[in-house]
Amino acid sequence: MVAVPQTNLTTLRKLLVVALMMFGFGFALVPFYQKICEVTGINNLLKADQVSNTQIDTARWLTVEFDANLRSELPWTFRPVEKSVRFHPGELMQVTFELRNDSKRAVTGQAIPSYAPQLAAGYFKKLECFCFTQQTLQPGEVKLMPVVFVIERGLPQDVNTVTLSYTFFEVEGKVRNPG
Repeated sequence: MVAVPQTNLTTLRKLLVVALMMFGFGFALVPFYQKICEVTGINNLLKADQVSNTQIDTARWLTVEFDANLRSELPWTFRPVEKSVRFHPGELMQVTFELRNDSKRAVTGQAIPSYAPQLAAGYFKKLECFCFTQQTLQPGEVKLMPVVFVIERGLPQDVNTVTLSYTFFEVEGKVRNPG
C-alpha cells in the first residue's frame, strides 16, 4: 500500500468540509430566499385566491351551442358530448366531440367549422381543435376530440348565444378499401 503524504490528507479533509458546506448552503438557500422576499416584498409570490384573470368579463354571460354534421358519403357518427356551455366572455373553455367510424374500412375526414351569427367568427379563438388536422378512423374506432376556445370580450353586447357547427367531409384522394 502506498503511503499518502499528510498534506494530501489535510487537503482532502478541507475539500470534503467545503463540499459539505456548499451543499448545506444550497439546501438552506431556498427558505432563506423566501424569507428575504417576504420581509422586503421583493418578488412576492401571490396566493392562488389573489390571482384573477382581468380578461374575463364577469358581468356578462354567453352560451355556445354545438352542432355536428356529416356529409352523406361519410359513414361516421359525430356528436358533441356537451350540447351547450354557458360561460363569461374571455373565459377559457374546453368541450368534447365524439367521432365514430361505423364502416368496415378506414376512413379519413376533415371538419370545417362555421359560426352563427357570422360576426362571432372574428371573436371566437380556438387554441385546440380537431378541425386543424385530418382525422383517420379505423373500422369501429371511436375518438373523443377536444376543442379549447375563448370568445373575446369585444363580442357585441346584443350577441348572447353563438352556435359552433362542424361539418365533416371525407378527404378526397385517400385510398378507399371496399367494405
